[in-house]
Amino acid sequence: MKIDIHTHIMPEKMPNWTEKFGYGEFIHLEHRNCEACMMKGDKVFRVVAENSYKREARLKEMDETEVTVQVLSTIPVLFNYWAKPQDGYQTSRFFNDHIAETVRKEPNHFIGLGTVPLQDVELATREMERCIKELKMPGLEIGSNINGKNLSDTSFFPFYEAAEKLGCALFIHPWEMMGETQMEKYWLPWLVGMPAETSRAICSMIFGGIFEKFPKLRVAFAHGGGSFPLTIGRIEHGFKVRPDLVAVDNPINPRDYIGKFWVDSLVHDKKAFAYLLEVMSEDTVCLGSDYPFPLGEHKPGRLIEKMGFSKKLTKKLLYRNAQKWLGLNDKNFPYFE
Repeated sequence: MKIDIHTHIMPEKMPNWTEKFGYGEFIHLEHRNCEACMMKGDKVFRVVAENSYKREARLKEMDETEVTVQVLSTIPVLFNYWAKPQDGYQTSRFFNDHIAETVRKEPNHFIGLGTVPLQDVELATREMERCIKELKMPGLEIGSNINGKNLSDTSFFPFYEAAEKLGCALFIHPWEMMGETQMEKYWLPWLVGMPAETSRAICSMIFGGIFEKFPKLRVAFAHGGGSFPLTIGRIEHGFKVRPDLVAVDNPINPRDYIGKFWVDSLVHDKKAFAYLLEVMSEDTVCLGSDYPFPLGEHKPGRLIEKMGFSKKLTKKLLYRNAQKWLGLNDKNFPYFE
């Protein structure tokens, strides 16, 4: 049994939003010369394989890699937080309807997470309610920052309050990495920026008191929590020696929040994974592969399986912890013994 909490999908067909709205560089997909091209405005942004959008291709590869369930979320470049709120609302609804339909066709293999236009908290909350109540999704994927605003910004508090009341799980994925324009060479935004961006999100939520104010929020972070687990000593030390700079919104030691949020398992290294488990606890690490992209784990769960853990711990990491984060119990989810 494997639940992969970190997989991305897009619709095979989507409108040319740039033409439709008359501005910006919205992503759409064009199929040309046997290739699927993600277009950013009128320029090729990325060429993707059919497993990025075809349900059948995903199911075949899931069978080959023994993944029971994929948790589907949109590709972060499709968040469209920079767009006018009503346009972001429209694109979010389009992507959410697509994911919900994919789940409806294969309910035994897919669980969907929605996306919402967080540049407008009222619209984001409205779409979150639709995702949870109408589309029957257990949660949402959101970015590590919203147009440069940290997730600790008080403007997001009504959104967190609503998520807590709805029982909406949140999956936080890095995007618009800090320093991206200063380190374009060598793929550094993905190799260096993403881990830092994830730590930025975790620290912002801790120091901003989000887990204190909204203790029932169920939050998971991508890529093993980025650089946060390895730098928690530095983070805690900074909290202790310069509380005048660090503890201005929350006086509680950041280490006290370990165990109160989840991270995925995507660290690519046995020693790093052993340390991740030691720091974050065996109850808050979930299988996550970043399927279907090159930086992901190509055989999801293989690293966990190679660690030589007990059967009980392996089950936790492969699916039980994901079950708890998503709020799925054995009665409302059919896969568990």
